[in-house]
Amino acid sequence: LKEENAILRSKINKLQILSETQADKMRKLEKKLEENKIKEEKEAQDLEAMVQHVEQNLQLMTKRAAKAENSAAKLRQENAQLQAELRSSRLENEALQAGQVGLATAKQNAEVALQHLLQVTTSSRASIRQLLSGAESLQLVADLLKSIDRIAEVSEDGQ
Repeated sequence: LKEENAILRSKINKLQILSETQADKMRKLEKKLEENKIKEEKEAQDLEAMVQHVEQNLQLMTKRAAKAENSAAKLRQENAQLQAELRSSRLENEALQAGQVGLATAKQNAEVALQHLLQVTTSSRASIRQLLSGAESLQLVADLLKSIDRIAEVSEDGQ
């Protein structure tokens, strides 16, 4: 009976040691789980902040692109109008040259129309460059948003 009692005590001691070891492992795993939860929450908040920042930039760039498109459309319209004036001035100039009447006035009108046309052309080119720059910026933001989606997918797969 004493021998059996000793064996049972020995088993109880081993089971207590095993139980304590498993309890330690459990505490360590719970602590690690909590740390991982905190880390994931921080990463999710950081990702959300980045997405909001990108969305704000996208809205701003979209507004800029819309303004540039409107400006380009107005300049194209003005350019067409000035080209019509230039054609009219050239026709008037040709008519005056044929009649040798008021040649200096016609040349002056043609020169003024030409100057207006050159100004509008220069302004149109600048607006078109600005529109292209805005389009490139929008493309960059779209690529960044695609990258964010891939990062989120990789993060989910890694869990």
